[in-house]
Amino acid sequence: MKEYTRNQLALRNGQDKEEIWIAYQSIIYDVTHSRLWRNGKHYEHWAGQDLTDELKDAPHAEGVFQRFKAVGKLSE
Repeated sequence: MKEYTRNQLALRNGQDKEEIWIAYQSIIYDVTHSRLWRNGKHYEHWAGQDLTDELKDAPHAEGVFQRFKAVGKLSE
C-alpha cells in the first residue's frame, strides 16, 4: 500500500484537490463520493486528517470505514 505523509493527506481536504481523504488507524480512505463528506466536512469533522481520536465522539463504530476504499497508509 502506498504511503502518504500527513501533509499529503492534508491536501485532500475537499478544498485543495478533488480527492477527499480521511485516515483512521493510519489507513487512508477515499470518501470523495460520499454525500456525507461534501466539501470535506462531515458534521464537525474535517477531511484531510487522521480521525482516529475523534471516533469516540461519533455515533457509529469503526465498521463505517469498510464502506470506503483504502487508498494508502499514513507514514509515521
